[in-house]
Amino acid sequence: MPQVSSVIVPYAAYLRVYEPLAAFPEPERNHWARYALRPDRPSYQDELRRSLADLLPTPPVAVPVHESGDAFVLEVNGVLCVCPWRTRLRGWQALGELGDELPGPVLDAVLPPVVRLQAAQDYERWLARNPDARPWIRSAAWQVPLNWFVLVSDEEREWDKGTAELPPVLRYRTPMVQARRRVARGLRALKDAMDEGPLIDGLVDVGRWLEEFHPRSLVELDYGGLVHALPAGDLESDHSAADVAEGIDALRRGDGSAAGEAYARLVERWRSVRDRRSAN
Repeated sequence: MPQVSSVIVPYAAYLRVYEPLAAFPEPERNHWARYALRPDRPSYQDELRRSLADLLPTPPVAVPVHESGDAFVLEVNGVLCVCPWRTRLRGWQALGELGDELPGPVLDAVLPPVVRLQAAQDYERWLARNPDARPWIRSAAWQVPLNWFVLVSDEEREWDKGTAELPPVLRYRTPMVQARRRVARGLRALKDAMDEGPLIDGLVDVGRWLEEFHPRSLVELDYGGLVHALPAGDLESDHSAADVAEGIDALRRGDGSAAGEAYARLVERWRSVRDRRSAN
């Protein structure tokens, strides 16, 4: 069983891909086979806590010096599936996006320019040696991108209200073939209804990412730390994947009014999260 962290770190959602063990080359395959036998595998909160701990020293460590040897592990229909953390690679990629998330003075205070420059140079050298590298995990702070919901269906929704010791869980899991099929159908409907837009761009991007993985993989959309930013009642009644599917289906039928209503429900549901983000 994964160990439970005593410190809760909010507020991010995750899109993860679990690949079957056979998709990994040796010696990595053997490493994950042995890793899966560990009784003390860390949780998603432990992963976040480790990454945040690197920001505490002076100067902060923008990106881990060494790549993580940890992963999330699932058994799907008797097949062992692995989602490597790849914390170092994700750290480099997240660092490149910070300029769009934080004002310049705030960014300089959190991560001085010299630290960011060194990390960028390290990434360039590493990428030259690993041009095909890609992460198994995507994360989004204070939101679940709408294009992620296209990948899953309401029937795949898993809700656990948690206990006094364990936080609630809201997630979706779907086979890779289904996720890819939904991306293709969603893109057709969106492109027929509009010329361009952020939803189309995001869906194209996530679709290309999914194509990098084994066709027998599993895709997981996990609300992660966002469960701490939403009241339990709101979480229990959250059917955002159904609203997105309804909106896309309405566009496919040419019913702009129904599509607008589905979008309005999504906006209203996520308003409280956006308000909390602004307050922070």
